Amino acid sequence: MDNHELQLFRDSAQRLLRNEVLPHYDSWERAGITPRSLWNLLGDNGLLCVDLPPELGGSGVPLAYSQAVIEEVGQLGMAALATNMVVHSDIVAHYVLHYGNAAQQQHWLPQMASGAAVGAIAMTEPGAGSDLQGMRTSAVRNDAGWLINGSKTFITNGQHADLVIVAAKSDPKQGGKGISLFLVDTTLPGFERGRNLEKIGLHSGDTSELFFNDLQIGADALLGELNQGFVYMMQQLPRERLGVATAAIAAAEGALQWTCDYVKERQAFGKPISALQNTRFKLAEAKTRIELNKALLQQCIARYEDGKLDVATAAMLKLSSTEMQGKVIDECLQLFGGYGYMLEYPISRAYVDARVQRIYAGTSEIMKEIIARDLLGR
Repeated sequence: MDNHELQLFRDSAQRLLRNEVLPHYDSWERAGITPRSLWNLLGDNGLLCVDLPPELGGSGVPLAYSQAVIEEVGQLGMAALATNMVVHSDIVAHYVLHYGNAAQQQHWLPQMASGAAVGAIAMTEPGAGSDLQGMRTSAVRNDAGWLINGSKTFITNGQHADLVIVAAKSDPKQGGKGISLFLVDTTLPGFERGRNLEKIGLHSGDTSELFFNDLQIGADALLGELNQGFVYMMQQLPRERLGVATAAIAAAEGALQWTCDYVKERQAFGKPISALQNTRFKLAEAKTRIELNKALLQQCIARYEDGKLDVATAAMLKLSSTEMQGKVIDECLQLFGGYGYMLEYPISRAYVDARVQRIYAGTSEIMKEIIARDLLGR
């Protein structure tokens, strides 16, 4: 990989984000959603699905380029946008790339890379979170293809999505082995978006309830093989958790930089608080935690590119990086004192945005269980 070219790409992404996205981000946070046109802007400037093959709309570059986009977004304090982009570019697009047939890939991936289509993935249900085997959304085969009924919740990109990958029970008798994935065009009759859910953080990232009421899709909407949905989801979890970890580390780096700048200006007892040993030690600890997790992230990226990143190692990365993010940002907010509690300072937003990282893509508790099972052989 050419590090010079990667740096040029990173610099270009940062300029666009600083000049055309960041100035509007506060207003989007207040509105509770980003404009749909943002996706077109990102696509037009080559920041979506960058590691897809050129013939499918991407740039054919290594994973590091996709990670660089998320790092730049995260370091600027735009955690909601980082989450939405991870779902679109690093999750949904790669399900279609790995399991879709040629027709599905040609139809959806160029649109996703350009921003003409926004992607979402619908797994979680009101009564089924991390235990995907408990889902109730059904897909019943008929002469026209498949009839889908059910509902999903906490769906990132739900308000803007043009394509939703829906996990549904295609053979209820088989439990987790009877789940299939379907490509749902959101313009079809029977698809309904619920409200844009109100969250304590990630305000500008649309998160929705979705409903499927006798939604008829063609036989060609099945993604991959029948009843292989659970297997596919397990196979793609390492990539998903790479994206979450990248966003977590980037957010912590951004928070640390804001804090370093602040403590050099803030006066207490006649001198900058950066001169106080407690401040210096807290910053040193934060930097060390970040660098340790960055090293693990780089190791996991290398394993992923070699096809060797296993579920347990990805779980360790997700667990460690998101727990670190919460700890570092909490310590940084403390150094801001009362101002850290004020919404005018980005550290306050980073604090509430960080909380969900230990919940989605598998809770910290689920990550520990995955690691323990691998360790103990059961």
